Amino acid sequence: MTLLVVLTLVDILLLVAGLAFYLYWVGTLLTRIADNLEDCAQTVRTIVGHAELIEPGVEHINATGGVVAGALPLLYGMAEEIVADVTPREPAPAEPPPARPASGLRRSRLTDAVGYAPK
Repeated sequence: MTLLVVLTLVDILLLVAGLAFYLYWVGTLLTRIADNLEDCAQTVRTIVGHAELIEPGVEHINATGGVVAGALPLLYGMAEEIVADVTPREPAPAEPPPARPASGLRRSRLTDAVGYAPK
């Protein structure tokens, strides 16, 4: 009976030692995570401070960009007219070519499924 008691006590001591090691390891990891989060919070505060300084400039840039974006269709139309006026054109043929579908020739793929290939 004494051997069983001794082995039980050894088993309990090993379990307690393992749990103590695990808790120490988890505590170390959580401390590192807390330090990293503190550094991140400080970085975020710095970024917010910088953003507050440049916010009026960004609003001005966005307003100017809106004006430019509103003028782009007009500028694009003017550029197309300039290119169209300068580009030489080939004379139209006397007889127009026959009309063809834009998608080209179409064929059914239903016959491919059964192995039929028309010749």
